[in-house]
Amino acid sequence: MPDAQTKRIQPSRREFLAGVFGAAGMHLISKLRGASDDVTIVEFTAAGAPLPPARVPKVVKPESEWRKQLSPLAFDITRRAGTERSFTGAYWNWHETGIFRCVCCNTALFSSAHKFDSGTGWPSFWKPIAAQNVVGPKAQSRGADATEVTCHRCDAHLGDIFDDGPRPTGLRYCIDSIALTFVKLG
Repeated sequence: MPDAQTKRIQPSRREFLAGVFGAAGMHLISKLRGASDDVTIVEFTAAGAPLPPARVPKVVKPESEWRKQLSPLAFDITRRAGTERSFTGAYWNWHETGIFRCVCCNTALFSSAHKFDSGTGWPSFWKPIAAQNVVGPKAQSRGADATEVTCHRCDAHLGDIFDDGPRPTGLRYCIDSIALTFVKLG
């Protein structure tokens, strides 16, 4: 039988298991965080030419920093998955040639070459500028045919994707204007 001194040093079964599972959990969390520190995206030159895919740091900020950077409406839409009213955004009827970038992290998301008039009042694209830059479909959204689309680099909510778009993809990326900035080419 162990003496009183030995008993105090040896952890109870509950303490031992809590320590083992706690350490394993912390290891898993650190691995998951490490795995999400970098993402692969395609960056574009000022002339709109794609560069080879590159690993870049994931943009993660506290809510207070996003609030400082974004307008209240842009924060609500990109960080809280809101939706702007149709026919009110800056780009729903935009016809310039260029690249639409994420308002939060400046990642290139869509090209004006893939934009079309969907009649919905939101800018619509039949494909992203690079598949690596946009995440979607992600989760069921406002209807049976809608799924959330987000920026791969900063997880900003951009809008929804539907399967009623034009050829060749048949997709309609229905994007909130306020989630985008536009850079003119040429």
